[in-house]
Amino acid sequence: MQQTTQDVRGAIVAGCMVAFVGFGFAATFGVFMRPMSAELGWGREVFSLSMAIQALCWGITQPLAGMVADRFGTARVLAFGAVVSALGFFLRGAVVDPTVFVASGLIVGVGTGACSFPVVIVALGKVVSAEQRSFVLGLGTAAASTGMFVAAPLSNLLMSWLGWQTSILVIAASFLLILPPLYLIARVSRPTAVASAEGGFGHAVRTAFSERAYVLLFFGFFVCGFHVSFIQTHLPAYIVDEGLPAVVGAWSLALIGLFNIAGSFLSGWSGKVYSKKKVLSGIYFARAVVITAFILLPLSPVSIYIFSAIMGLLWLSTVPLTTGLVAQTQGLRFFSTLVGLVFLSHQTGAFIGAWLGGRLYDLNQDYSAMWWAAIVLGLLATLLHLPIRESPGKLAQSEA
Repeated sequence: MQQTTQDVRGAIVAGCMVAFVGFGFAATFGVFMRPMSAELGWGREVFSLSMAIQALCWGITQPLAGMVADRFGTARVLAFGAVVSALGFFLRGAVVDPTVFVASGLIVGVGTGACSFPVVIVALGKVVSAEQRSFVLGLGTAAASTGMFVAAPLSNLLMSWLGWQTSILVIAASFLLILPPLYLIARVSRPTAVASAEGGFGHAVRTAFSERAYVLLFFGFFVCGFHVSFIQTHLPAYIVDEGLPAVVGAWSLALIGLFNIAGSFLSGWSGKVYSKKKVLSGIYFARAVVITAFILLPLSPVSIYIFSAIMGLLWLSTVPLTTGLVAQTQGLRFFSTLVGLVFLSHQTGAFIGAWLGGRLYDLNQDYSAMWWAAIVLGLLATLLHLPIRESPGKLAQSEA
């Protein structure tokens, strides 16, 4: 089937819809931690461990989903992920048992790893020109951020109307909304890699990891995962712990999502104009500064909203730049696979951020060590990205 401009535009719109639905509730599920833990008598480590397993399984699934997308196209991967995510959230709402809840993190992680915005934006990045790629990656990330902005206060509202249990079942059903737009994505999503003994997936992965640029992106994205997962899982509870209303915590996540829309657009645009590695270093340095100010200054609703707004600008702004650099240095043939591996590093950081936050809180009733760890890691990531060479590597050169 010949691909037309109209097909590409339709796929971009559909991809943004999928990113909106697939990311929002999964990213803001932390608003359920305090009410569920309090009502059910669970320690926060139970909830945090489920979220951490979800993050890690998302990361493990991501490169596998990327390989399938590279080999067979993206639509099938997204459909599988939507159904599995719906099943995982259904179990969270239908079965009130700590063991099942922790195990549900595995199911939700596999599902979101297959249907979340990284899979979508990579598919969009393949069907546009190199000049437009960074902007389109930013557009897809902004759509995911819009989902986060809507999902956080909506979850809080649903809980006030329906209770936390029915609200989770509503979230489960929402993932099935991903299925209809996949027709438009299937029209343009084409396999880009053929598995073979020579020049196949194994060769691509070995070649990428032999280059400094890819290795530094891999380890740098770990820090992004740590920051994002710790904050989205624990910030609402931290705010209530400090004596402020729960609605402030919900709106803090919503503001992160709202301002991340602008941050994602700015990031996508900056990748067309400026050095991607320098912008990435600046983002991580700014995160370290903002977190330092947040924990040292007096806490109030105003300070929380300012922190959330600035963090929102920096939140997923790393994604278009990181994925853009993978395309720029490694080419498009194995793009989904190699981006998936980078997201595995991201989600490994997310696992540690979510689980360790709950573990340390249960031990010390305090999050201070986690905040300082986030600052140190932000400074480390600032330095990691500076030596990256932005020229095409071996894979990109052979593709050309």
